[in-house]
Amino acid sequence: MSNANVKNRLVGDMPKIGIRPAIDGRRGGIRESLEDVTMNMAKAVAEMLSSNLKHANGLPVECVIADTCIGGVAEAAQTAAKFERAGVGVSITVTPSWCYPLETIDTSPHIPKAIWGFNGTERPGAVYLAAANSAHNQKGLPVFSIYGRDVQDMGDGSIPDDVQNKLIQFAKAGLAAASIRGKSYLSLGSVSMGIAGCIADESFFQQYLGMRNEYVDMTEFVRRMERGIYDKDEFERALKWTKENCGEGIDVNPEHLKRTEDEKVQDWETVVQMTLIARDLMIGNPKLAEMGYGEEALGHNAIAAGFQGQRMWTDHFPNGDFMEAILTSSFDWNGIREPYVLSTENDTLNAVTMLFGHLLTDAAQIFADVRTYWSPDAVKRVTGSELTGLAQNGIIHLTNSGPASLDGTGRQTKDGKPAMKPFWEITDNEVQECLKATAWSPAVDFFRGGGFSTDYQTLGGMPVTMARINLVQGLGPVLQIAEGHTVDIPQEIHDVLDQRTNPTWPTTWFVPSLTGEGVFSDVYSVMNAWGSNHCSLSYGHIGSSLITLASMLRIPVSMHNVAEESIFRPSVWTAFGTANQESADYRACAQLGPLYK
Repeated sequence: MSNANVKNRLVGDMPKIGIRPAIDGRRGGIRESLEDVTMNMAKAVAEMLSSNLKHANGLPVECVIADTCIGGVAEAAQTAAKFERAGVGVSITVTPSWCYPLETIDTSPHIPKAIWGFNGTERPGAVYLAAANSAHNQKGLPVFSIYGRDVQDMGDGSIPDDVQNKLIQFAKAGLAAASIRGKSYLSLGSVSMGIAGCIADESFFQQYLGMRNEYVDMTEFVRRMERGIYDKDEFERALKWTKENCGEGIDVNPEHLKRTEDEKVQDWETVVQMTLIARDLMIGNPKLAEMGYGEEALGHNAIAAGFQGQRMWTDHFPNGDFMEAILTSSFDWNGIREPYVLSTENDTLNAVTMLFGHLLTDAAQIFADVRTYWSPDAVKRVTGSELTGLAQNGIIHLTNSGPASLDGTGRQTKDGKPAMKPFWEITDNEVQECLKATAWSPAVDFFRGGGFSTDYQTLGGMPVTMARINLVQGLGPVLQIAEGHTVDIPQEIHDVLDQRTNPTWPTTWFVPSLTGEGVFSDVYSVMNAWGSNHCSLSYGHIGSSLITLASMLRIPVSMHNVAEESIFRPSVWTAFGTANQESADYRACAQLGPLYK
């Protein structure tokens, strides 16, 4: 991987983590005895977080520590001013002792915040934590409470594992929220085939995410292609790479609809041009300014985007599958790099879900239809064979017309097992394995303008999390989560089931982890309860991190199979009820309202 690909592609500095060492401000021996131990706590947290976290673009996470311990409102104000100048987007207060809560807490309304109250008996850090939680809750400023399970001795500079885990989970989710704020979602086109998720709900983007919405008609692609508003040198390099690495797959179209070899050659040139243009529209390209296109060179500062495609585009031009698959992958002709977030059919809500997953895992995401639930009986009837292992209770067929990232093949590895990794961990050999596992089949008949679809089968054995944000009238956004695994099924079963949908599209066989309760009592119920035709699939079981991020943004979670002991939300959530966390989540989000209202 080239270090040149570790960079911030967007306008604005990466958010930093602010560390606030709070202290008992009483002089004459009390404060003086605590200065070093309190500041050392802050330094230890900063070192731990900087060592364990990176931004999704590969840049290091920076921590900013207050200039002094915070014993009163003046020092709190000085710290707030420093954090604002430094671009702090996440705040963590640490203390081993009692402090004056109202004078020392962080009152910035839009910055996710947490407090680690040291569990020690010499000085009551836990007492401050409880009092500060109460102050935050009374003021309507949610705060995450971090309190170690085991008592430590005063001056113990270690951070217990349970505290580290909560600090990392909070910080990663907080950085995700802060990274999204102020960026754009770019709609390339409008509503595809009547899908409601394509509607760019500006109140959702502005009030819940702090984002702005940008819109570009798909005719802009035509203008840039016909007038050559793209880097010609890069186009030649990209086309050469594509010819060498993207082999064509089977063509299932009837003879009278098959495109000629000359048409396919033109299609390849068009889809490569589309890829360059979509990227330039998202983040800009200084090369365009050298060509005399200063406005186009700026881009739209889009951290996520979506391409409508169907049907106005695809009835006449090649489809967007190559563009979407390559951009959302962790590599292209420029090498291994951070994946882009580009949603098929301009599904704005799936794009946001993909963005959440990317910022929490640092890895590429799989865009897919939640296409079919196959029961064991149905599989036996259709194929004559039985599902076994993890698949024995039924499987969910995740597939779409071919826009899934190539990372979704599962040909990267962690500890010898299939994985989807942050781009800085991916090797050149793994890139080649992903490319070799993918065939590019000519698009099927309802893509009248031609194009190509990614055809691959995801390897089983990956822990994954399926997620989706939905908008509900009168309720607002809600998040669905289903942790589970990709599974391998016998090839003879796959071939029959895949043929019934489309053999030229990427397939991921998914099995949710069942809890025996509610919608997770069986696989069918998970499929039946899913709120949309689309989902995003992330590597790893990240349900708890998604719940933490959702609580920061005040988005309730309507279904999940995450163990209750792994759920980490602001302390005020317990005031809305402890017997049923799902109901309490709804009440808390409704009462607090959107983060940026």
